[in-house]
Amino acid sequence: MKPGFAAIFLVCLVLISSSLFEVTMAGSGFCDSKCQVRCSKAGNKDRCLKYCGICCEKCKCVPSGTYGNKNECPCYRDMKNSKGKPKCP
Repeated sequence: MKPGFAAIFLVCLVLISSSLFEVTMAGSGFCDSKCQVRCSKAGNKDRCLKYCGICCEKCKCVPSGTYGNKNECPCYRDMKNSKGKPKCP
C-alpha cells in the first residue's frame, strides 16, 4: 500500500509542478510589470493588458506612463492592427 501511495503522490507532484511552470512561463516578468503600469488607468484593463503584452513580447519594450510616450519605443509605436490603426495601447 505504501509504494502505491508514494507513486500516486509523485505523479500528483509532477503534474502540479508542470502546471505551475506553464503559468510562470506564460508572460515575462518584464512585460507583465510594464504593462500593469501602462494599463493602470485603462477603461478595459483586460484588453489593454492583452495587447500590451503582445506588443511587449515582440518589441521588448513598453513606453513609460499610462498614455503617449510612444516615441520611446518605435516598434511599439509602429505596430498596426488589420485595419491600419495602432495595435499597442
